[in-house]
Amino acid sequence: MENKKEETKKVPLLQVRNLKKWFPSKSGVFSRKKAYIKAVNDISFDVGYGETIGIVGESGCGKSTMGRSVLRLIEPTSGEIIFEGKDFMKLKDAELRKSRSEMQIIFQDPYASLDPRMTVGEIIAEPLDIQTNLSKEEKREKILKVMEVVGLNPKYYNRYPHEFSGGQRQRIGIARAIILGPKLIVCDEPVSALDVSVQAQVINLLKKLQKDMGMAYLFISHDLSVIKHISDRVIVMYLGNIVEIADKDDLYNNTLHPYTKALLSSIPIAARNVKREKIIMEGDLPSPANPPSGCVFHTRCYMAQDICSKEAPKLVDYGNGHKCACHFCKNKVTE
Repeated sequence: MENKKEETKKVPLLQVRNLKKWFPSKSGVFSRKKAYIKAVNDISFDVGYGETIGIVGESGCGKSTMGRSVLRLIEPTSGEIIFEGKDFMKLKDAELRKSRSEMQIIFQDPYASLDPRMTVGEIIAEPLDIQTNLSKEEKREKILKVMEVVGLNPKYYNRYPHEFSGGQRQRIGIARAIILGPKLIVCDEPVSALDVSVQAQVINLLKKLQKDMGMAYLFISHDLSVIKHISDRVIVMYLGNIVEIADKDDLYNNTLHPYTKALLSSIPIAARNVKREKIIMEGDLPSPANPPSGCVFHTRCYMAQDICSKEAPKLVDYGNGHKCACHFCKNKVTE
């Protein structure tokens, strides 16, 4: 029996295959020509049980769209989403609603994500109202317990969101996300709107909750310092595409993709005697409605050559699961 359980754990909790999310738009004279904004363009990755995958990239690279597509908060254009062996894309109505208890989200804005007309108790109770048949007393007991777990005083039960700071509001959002004991939480830039000191508190809370409850995280952020602190593996996205995937330490110590190198070079260093080469990316992020041909990064890449504008590089494994999509990655393994 134990061997069977161990074998089950070897299968990833979440498997995403060739996921696309294209938004239709109109262009041309009189807006008659149909075009697509390729927010997420053919990406694949796995998330293990209890693992934290950091998703990083500039604003507009498709991070949040990818996270919401995985949960089907917005419907993907195509692709496969396999959650605990089930094809999440094929679930309908009641089955989909039931499965949502295992997959939750923490939103970026702790102000906009909480209904100002509802009390803290009512906000945290929403998942219980939808997914369970608990009595009013049982719900209250469960809510008060989870409030203590996330560091909220139970006496706040009947208070409203406007009475709290940003950090406290985010703790309310976290309590709502974990109350059903999910196996996967998409953290959509959960600390970007908070003060730096509060960010550290929330990150440490998320790490403690993961240790105690065994949840997996898809942690979306544009801050590479935060990603390094919380992640096990990191996915780097650019213009809807994955350009590099690696174990956290391998990514930071043996960076392969020029885009990742440019992002890392922008992280401030506190020590005066430590110098780092600053890599400046020229130009602005291209429009996902009209992405560059070939490698999507070639218009801003300091390593770009002719082949880059003609041929899109494949995401190749260069050892130990470190994958990079670049024609000129270092330490390339030849087949």
